[in-house]
Amino acid sequence: MAHVARFLLVLLFLGAGALVPAWGQKFGYIDTEFIMTKLPEYAQAQVELNKLSDTWQKEIEAQKKDLDKLYRTYQAEEVVLTEAMKKKRQDEILKKEQEIKAYETKQFGYEGQLFKKRIELNKPVQDKIFEAVEKVVKARKLDFMFDRNGDLTMLYANPTHDYTEFVLEELGLGTPDRNQPGPKGPVKTVQPPKTPTASADPAFESDSGTPDDAAATPGKASKTPKAASKQKP
Repeated sequence: MAHVARFLLVLLFLGAGALVPAWGQKFGYIDTEFIMTKLPEYAQAQVELNKLSDTWQKEIEAQKKDLDKLYRTYQAEEVVLTEAMKKKRQDEILKKEQEIKAYETKQFGYEGQLFKKRIELNKPVQDKIFEAVEKVVKARKLDFMFDRNGDLTMLYANPTHDYTEFVLEELGLGTPDRNQPGPKGPVKTVQPPKTPTASADPAFESDSGTPDDAAATPGKASKTPKAASKQKP
């Protein structure tokens, strides 16, 4: 189904492209997950979700301890129990196991309480991001805005089309100097280093075969890497 959804989405974009010249379209993409991590509301939502998860997990652990106690008691007393009493204890243990599994699924399973709570707490954050994206799209006159974390796989994305920072700016979390072309200042000419000569440095050995006095003078060979690396025959 995911592949079908991507295919239909591509067809939608191609259909829109048939109405607008390809060279006239403008598009961009954002990283919604990165943006969400920058929002204080999202961080607060994660704290609340973690508290709920810890609370429910502790409840499940307590129930499992009760189940383990029931089972150990049954094992210790099994030899003195009648068949009817054994059956009753076994049913109690089985019922407890089923209750724990049902509670765990209710809290942590697909579309369980944690899943629903996550949607509830994240929705205001997602709405806030969507409003900022809408403003950026209108201000930058874009035709499409993609989410690099969405179902449409982006095999390559040119950073010039990344509007994540613009959305962060709209949310009051960005810096104006990001995603902007760098200032063009004066061109600086780098002067090449001067080549040392024998007159400038007595310890320098030129290619013409000047006697290697530097080798006999301690402390001067380190000044001239060329003399230090050149081997005399």
